[in-house]
Amino acid sequence: MPEPSFRHGKASVGDVTLHYVEAGPADGEVVVLLHGWPQSWFAWRGVIPHLSARYRIVAPDLRGFGDSSRPLTGYDTRTVAGDIVGLLDHLGVARAHFAGHDFGAVTAYVAAAAYRDRVVSLAILDMLMPGFGLEDGVRFGKDGFGLWHLAFHAAPEVPEMLIAGREREYLGWFFRSHAANPSAIAPEDIEVYAANYRQPGASQAAMGYYRALYESAEQNRALAERKLTIPVLAIGGAMSIGPGVAAGMRGLAANVDERIIADAGHWVAEEQPAEGARLLLAFFAANPAKR
Repeated sequence: MPEPSFRHGKASVGDVTLHYVEAGPADGEVVVLLHGWPQSWFAWRGVIPHLSARYRIVAPDLRGFGDSSRPLTGYDTRTVAGDIVGLLDHLGVARAHFAGHDFGAVTAYVAAAAYRDRVVSLAILDMLMPGFGLEDGVRFGKDGFGLWHLAFHAAPEVPEMLIAGREREYLGWFFRSHAANPSAIAPEDIEVYAANYRQPGASQAAMGYYRALYESAEQNRALAERKLTIPVLAIGGAMSIGPGVAAGMRGLAANVDERIIADAGHWVAEEQPAEGARLLLAFFAANPAKR
C-alpha cells in the first residue's frame, strides 16, 4: 500500500494553536482521528494509509501534546472537544466521523454529545469514560493496583519532577506493559513520544488531563442524561479492556456495535493497525454522512 501524503498544518483555535495532519481527498467525507495519552497524531500512522484512499483524514495533536501548544489550563474534555470543533470550523468542515483512543476517545464522545450536529458516527477505541467506569480501574487488591497511574499523574508537580530525564524509560514501560506483545511498538517510535515530553511544559500539560478527570467525569454525567443516537463502534483490545468498552458505552449511547481485536492490548491502532482500519472502514461505510 503506498504511503499517503501527510499534509501538516497549524490552526489558532481559541487559546491554543493546534498542529494537525491531513491525508486523503480534499472532497472526501471527513474522518477525525484523536489520539490518547501519551501520544500524538503519530499514533495513527499505520491506520491513515488504509483510510485515506477514501476519506479525508484530519488527525490533530490534542492541546498539550505533540506540536500543539501547551497552556496551563483547559484539559477537561469539554474544553478539548471544543478545540476540535473549532479546528473543524477553521477547515470548513460541517460534519465528520470521529474515532478516538484513550483520552482522544473521551474527547470524541464529548464532541458527539455536546455538538450533536457535527458528528456523523463515533468509534471508541479501548477506553472507559470518566464518570462511567474509568475511576473504578484504580484499585488495591491481590491482583495489583489496577490503573495506578491515574492517581499518580493527578498529583500536583510530582510526576513531572520524577519523569524528567527519564521520559523514554517511563513511557516505554507503559507501551510494553499495556501491549499484547511488549515489542509491538518499536523503540524508535517510543522515542518520538519521549522527544515530545522533553519539550518545555510538555509533561505538565499531559498531566493536565488527569488533573481534570473529576471535572471531565462531572461533564460526562451531565451529557449522558441524553443518550447518543448516532451509530457507535466500540473497539476493545482482547488483552486490555475488551468487551468493557462496549459495556461502558451502552450506558451512553443507544446504538453500540461491539468489536474485539485479537492480539491487541491498549494500543490497538499501533499494535494492529490493519485490523483497526478494516473495522473503521466498514463502520464508516455503513454510516455515510447525508449530503
